[in-house]
Amino acid sequence: MQVVTRVLSILQALAPKSKGATLQELHEELDIPVGSVHRLLAVLMEEDFVTRSPTTKRYFLGPAARQLTEQAPYRTALLATPHPAVVAAGRANGETVFLTELIGDRAVCVALVEGRHPLRLFVRIGQEMPLHAAASSRALIAYLPETVARKLLDGHTLDAFTPDTPTTADTVVEHLALVRARGYDICDDELDRGVWAVAAPVFTSTGAVAATVTLAAAGGRMREPLARASATQSVLTAARELSAELGFAGAWPTTEGPAPDAPDASDSEKPKAQSTRSSR
Repeated sequence: MQVVTRVLSILQALAPKSKGATLQELHEELDIPVGSVHRLLAVLMEEDFVTRSPTTKRYFLGPAARQLTEQAPYRTALLATPHPAVVAAGRANGETVFLTELIGDRAVCVALVEGRHPLRLFVRIGQEMPLHAAASSRALIAYLPETVARKLLDGHTLDAFTPDTPTTADTVVEHLALVRARGYDICDDELDRGVWAVAAPVFTSTGAVAATVTLAAAGGRMREPLARASATQSVLTAARELSAELGFAGAWPTTEGPAPDAPDASDSEKPKAQSTRSSR
């Protein structure tokens, strides 16, 4: 029973630590011998309950532990308190910014900050994003092994939302290479007409993608290169801040803002495509 108690103590100690903890810090906080903490961490890492940054050597709560709170369609804890990085990204441009996570085989919106413009995009918590036609979804699956990404795509109907929507797994998989190369995805009229969006991945300490940060806007406000570059930078900044908190210390691609006159025909984002006028 002592082993079980110590394991639970380690998980409880790591849970609130956004910057992780070292072996020595856990030893001192929990008063467990260093050797015992090391052995328990090794087992927890094998089972994905704990991850370790290969650069900083700090330990973090792993995906298996986080999944214990993700059995519902979405995690209500995120509804009331969007991460400050997401809030900052929304304020920077006044557009709708939201977080998407892969829960099972579905890409689901789990947190959002609504835009301030009278004409804004309608997104809701718990909304499912199509894997093939949304930048938020494609940035999630771009870093999975190709066989896994294809299996996910094969499990869904690849509907054509607009004439520009990619509707075959081969087309989507080819596009995922572009997402990895530049570090973000763009959607321009692929999911909804008149909708432009940019999404960037949030990485964990082991380089896995935990979520994506997406900014969605009416296309008319994103025609100028500076507007697109500003939106892209806001999303990248938020994604990198969240990644740093999860212990990611890897290299980021060198990225530039998307060219306004060259919309990517397969970069799409579906904040369930519907522009709506706010009464506020």
